[in-house]
Amino acid sequence: MKLREEMPEFEGITEWVNGEVKKEDLKGAPVLVHYWSISCHTCKEALPQLNEWRDRYAEQGLRVVSIHMPRSEKDMEIEPVKEAIKKYQLTHPVAIDNSYKLVDAYKNQYVPAYYLFDADLKLRHYQAGEKGLKMLEKRLDRVLTPEETEK
Repeated sequence: MKLREEMPEFEGITEWVNGEVKKEDLKGAPVLVHYWSISCHTCKEALPQLNEWRDRYAEQGLRVVSIHMPRSEKDMEIEPVKEAIKKYQLTHPVAIDNSYKLVDAYKNQYVPAYYLFDADLKLRHYQAGEKGLKMLEKRLDRVLTPEETEK
């Protein structure tokens, strides 16, 4: 995806955990879309930080949606993914994308990957990889502060 591109619809999801999300439900709030995989060690290490941000920035309106992107046939087993969601306390909506519909819509190739959208659901920042969360924090502050978004 390119910067300022509009968020894709959440279509073709294999299964939702913690409630289904529709794009129109998110309009008016900044949104962090997070890609991860059960077989990705780095992804699992980043989940506590993601949860902390989800909780810390909730009052400022941040919405978090995680997307499980399978990296192998084994990753497509839904029950282990659900167990990981519970174990890592992902209480926000999680889409299991075994058909790669969202992966294709976002043109996503990496896990972990983070797509930060503003309240108009325009992409403001993309980051992937091990240091993704650290790089994302400054951008997150900008998106959560509306006057900064305009700059």
